[in-house]
Amino acid sequence: MPAAGRPNLFAGPHVDRLKLRRGDLEAIDAALRCGRAALLPVWRSRCPLVREPAPRALLLEAGAAPVDLARVEELILLGEFRGRIVLACELEAEAEPSLGPGTEFADLRAIAGLLSHEDAGLLAYARAMVAFRGGHRYCGSCGAPTRTGQSGHVMVCTRGSCAAESFPRLDPAVIVLVQDGERALLGRQSVWPPGRYSTIAGFVEPGESLEDAVRREVLEETGIEVAGIRYHSSQPWPFPRSLMLGFHAEAATTAITLGDGELEDARWFTRAELASGTPRLPLGGSIAWRLIQDWYDTGAARPLAAEASVRGWGQ
Repeated sequence: MPAAGRPNLFAGPHVDRLKLRRGDLEAIDAALRCGRAALLPVWRSRCPLVREPAPRALLLEAGAAPVDLARVEELILLGEFRGRIVLACELEAEAEPSLGPGTEFADLRAIAGLLSHEDAGLLAYARAMVAFRGGHRYCGSCGAPTRTGQSGHVMVCTRGSCAAESFPRLDPAVIVLVQDGERALLGRQSVWPPGRYSTIAGFVEPGESLEDAVRREVLEETGIEVAGIRYHSSQPWPFPRSLMLGFHAEAATTAITLGDGELEDARWFTRAELASGTPRLPLGGSIAWRLIQDWYDTGAARPLAAEASVRGWGQ
C-alpha cells in the first residue's frame, strides 16, 4: 500500500477548481482587472518556470503576459491557487517568448521532480487543459470549427445544426509491479536509456475492468500469469492525457516469454540487485518508482531511497 501522506507527483487537491464559476466571464474579467488573477502561459506544451533560487512555477501578472486579455473567453480557468485566480493560456509564437530574466519554458516531465508537489500539480493541470483545447479545434462529429465554453473546459461546435460538445477526457492505463517472493518483474523498451527497466504498463481496453487489464497486459508482454491483484494508487500523467492506475500483483507463473513486441527485455530482479543500482530504475516522480519503492521497503532493512543516496545512483 502507498505510504500514508505521500501523494504521487501531480496529484493532490492543490487547486480549488471553481467548477461552479466556469463560464462566468464577467467575474473572470473583474479578477483580471483588479489584479487578483494571474496567467499561466503554455508554449509548445512547455511550462513557464523561474529557475532561481529553486525551480518554481511562473505566474504572470495580467498585464505582463503576451496575450489578448480582451478575449477573456479564450482563457482557461484553472481555479484558485494560493489565493489567486489562475488562468492558463496557450502561446502560439514560433520562437520561445521571453518572460523575463531567470525564466524559461521547460519540459514538465524533465523538471517535475525539482518542483514542489503544488507547483507540479498546477503545471500538469495547465498542460493537460491546453492540450485538450488544441486537440479539439474542430468538431469530431462534423468537422466544423469549435469555440471554447465553460472557461475552456468545453469545446462547442460552431455549426448550429450540430452544436456537439467535447469535454476533457483521460486515457486510463494500468501499471503493475509483479512480485515473486524476493523478486520483482521489470521490463524495458528499446527506446529507453541503456539499463533502464520499469514496471509493466498498458492502456485499458473497451469493455475491460482494471483487474482484467492488469492480467492481460502482463500476460501479453511477459507471458506471466498473475493473481492477488491489489490496487496501490493513481497518478495523473498529462503526456498528454493519461491517468495511471497502479497495482501490485503476485506471480502465478514465473517463466518469461516476450509476446507482443512492446518490450525488448523482461527479467526478475532481487531486492539486492535493485539496491545495487542495477538496473536503472524509473524516475523518482513516477508511479512506477513508487510501486517499486513501496514493495522494496516492506522487505528491506534500509529504504530504497536511502540505498540510492548512499550508493550514488539516485535520481
